[in-house]
Amino acid sequence: MVDPEHVRALLSRHPSGVCVVTVAAGEQKLGLTIGSLVSLSLDPPLVGFAVSREAAMHELLREAGGCAISLLAAGQEWLAQHFARGVPPIAMWHKVGMEPGSNGAPLLVGALGWLEATLQHEVATGTHTFFVCEVRRVELGENAPALVRVRGEYTSV
Repeated sequence: MVDPEHVRALLSRHPSGVCVVTVAAGEQKLGLTIGSLVSLSLDPPLVGFAVSREAAMHELLREAGGCAISLLAAGQEWLAQHFARGVPPIAMWHKVGMEPGSNGAPLLVGALGWLEATLQHEVATGTHTFFVCEVRRVELGENAPALVRVRGEYTSV
């Protein structure tokens, strides 16, 4: 039997990029920090990420049918922390610089760049769902070091 804490301890040593997935469904807008974004294919352009089935983002992403992904730059640790801690909806966007994306999902100002994507597939994986999205729009942002998370801390590379 594999101890989940051993898995967590080892994987925390491997840096992961930090981004914020945002959605807009009707009047609701929501953001969630993730470290599981992966490129799956360039033709067609597909990315994937995991979301806990208990997260508010889970059902709202399904409802919206798509999302925007802001790849965070060094210096945006506060945004990563803000969207990671489950801020109440009324305070979610307070003091957050953003612009509306083409699908209505917010794009976070100052990011390395943005992906706007439509939901294509989902796969139940343990306590999470792995969402596969087709990239419909790419925009480059700041030419800066990337924000990454390693050993439980934010840093940049």
